[in-house]
Amino acid sequence: MSLSEKLAGKTAIVTGAAQGIGRGIALRLARDGAAVVLTDLKKDKLKAVAAEIEAFGGKAHVQTADVSQREDVFAAVQDAAKVFGHVDIMVNNAGIAQVGAVLDATAEDVETIFRINVQGTLWGIQAAAQAFKNQKSGGKIINACSIAGHEGYAFLGIYSATKFAVRALTQAAAKELASSGITVNAYCPGVVGTDMWTEIDRRMAETTGAEIGETYKKYVEGITLGRVETPEDVAGFVSYLASTDADYMTGQSVMIDGGLVFR
Repeated sequence: MSLSEKLAGKTAIVTGAAQGIGRGIALRLARDGAAVVLTDLKKDKLKAVAAEIEAFGGKAHVQTADVSQREDVFAAVQDAAKVFGHVDIMVNNAGIAQVGAVLDATAEDVETIFRINVQGTLWGIQAAAQAFKNQKSGGKIINACSIAGHEGYAFLGIYSATKFAVRALTQAAAKELASSGITVNAYCPGVVGTDMWTEIDRRMAETTGAEIGETYKKYVEGITLGRVETPEDVAGFVSYLASTDADYMTGQSVMIDGGLVFR
């Protein structure tokens, strides 16, 4: 596939880019002309994604980072600015899922998922905003939310709480950063055919006694468009949010789920 000029001259950072939705977003932004900085803890997988991007003529740079560590996120953004001269788009995609009853959640469970899903997003917002302000430019901050950020799901209660928190951060940051020309939005996928949903299904089976594959099948059957979501479905919407077409959009957490949840 040839490169487009949609994001030509832009630099985008994608956290959690080693696989799944993050990989899909990174590939799409690169195809749309952006230089992409790939961050994750899985360096070998990051290198493989970078090789994919370079194979079709795109620009990619690998930076290992743990989003739960504020200094790692700030270092990744600073490194991106050094390598490509500026940063324009920050995609706070990294996150984990957790399955279990609300009554069974431990302090460790809650701390772990909030540190990655909520604090990781917050550090990304802070680091990107600092870079944009230092450049005296506007910018795009795009956060990973979920349909679980619009509706709490049984046995996904703590995960849902983190995604409700991401919606709140998205709204608050949009209001605080608008005067600096920075927009903040979020994408809310549904059931995406990735390793994360394979793990959710397996853990649901352990927790509820359902057969392996049953939970996944139940949710997919509820999708109006009649098929499971792909990373490419999500990536197309993120590309829109990253582009000038979305310049008048901020503070929104938009569901892109094939018609699973309606609001």
